Amino acid sequence: MAEFDGEKSQEATPHRRQQARDEGHVAKSQDLASAAVLLLGLVGLWALGYGLVEYLAGYCKQQLGGAAWLSADVDFTVSQWYQTTMGLGRYLLPVLGLVFGAAVAAHFLQVGFLFLPDKLMPDITRLDPLQGFQRIFSLENVVRLVFGLLKIGLVAAIAWLCLYKERDKVLSLTLMSVPEIAVYLVEVLVWTSIKIAAALLVLAALDYGFQRWKFERDLRMTPQEMREEMKNLEGNPQVIARRRQVQRQLATQQIATAVPKADVIVTNPTELAVAIQYDPQTMAAPIVVAKGAGFMAQRIRQLGLQHGIPIVERKPLAQALYRDVDLNRPIPQDKYAAVAEVLAYVYQLKGKRIR
Repeated sequence: MAEFDGEKSQEATPHRRQQARDEGHVAKSQDLASAAVLLLGLVGLWALGYGLVEYLAGYCKQQLGGAAWLSADVDFTVSQWYQTTMGLGRYLLPVLGLVFGAAVAAHFLQVGFLFLPDKLMPDITRLDPLQGFQRIFSLENVVRLVFGLLKIGLVAAIAWLCLYKERDKVLSLTLMSVPEIAVYLVEVLVWTSIKIAAALLVLAALDYGFQRWKFERDLRMTPQEMREEMKNLEGNPQVIARRRQVQRQLATQQIATAVPKADVIVTNPTELAVAIQYDPQTMAAPIVVAKGAGFMAQRIRQLGLQHGIPIVERKPLAQALYRDVDLNRPIPQDKYAAVAEVLAYVYQLKGKRIR
């Protein structure tokens, strides 16, 4: 039995999952976020980069062409800085915003909102050489090494295929003008980079799948851990049983004292029992002196029979009194009529008159 207790054969409980999340242990792939940022950044640069190139070309022509006009006064410097910043911001901010949004979305879709200020504090345990050695030769690092080599091979293969397809045009670059060569090279480089980024994104998705599998495997629990968690969350079963026994004894003692004072017991007929007392001289309204369900209801009926207290079956009234009226509290006004009818019936049996 001890051998099976050491196996992680149980699925992780919600409490264990939340505890791991609070400690920062979540399934995520850093490569997935990097690949998404790279891909969307390149796509944004391809879509919006034409305007940036035109601006830079015009800026260089303005700064380097014509007669010298540079002035060193403060107003001129501020004006030039403002114009340059606004011009670059017009084309760079959309691309940077797309990259930033991709980074945030990639992390948020993996782990959701996770705020862990404790992770900013230094961790002395990371200086332990034994733990560092174990991390270096762990399964996760071996998989990372394999993925790293695979990424290098994938990048090299895609770059070679893309350039191999363009070999004829590359050989004919001498027949093109300088602007045509620049445009062609930019197109080839950007499209090759986009294809590489797309391949890396697929590979990163596989890495995320591995991280998810490893996270679920590490999160599994042994039967002993399950029992310990149940004890911590709900308490020791023996203590709980003892507490319930004491509560039952106290309730039984309270019932044994209160039921003999009752004038009538309203039942449902076996599941519920409510003992009602009414003294017209001292009470403004009848009060519930005892109530119970199941075993306690049986005990109330037994005490009623022992002390000669009438037991009247009124299902809706018993349910309403058990649900809505606390012990030693008066009957609410909307139940006056039903309770008065029961008391009148009981007093008629005893030869009394209700006032």
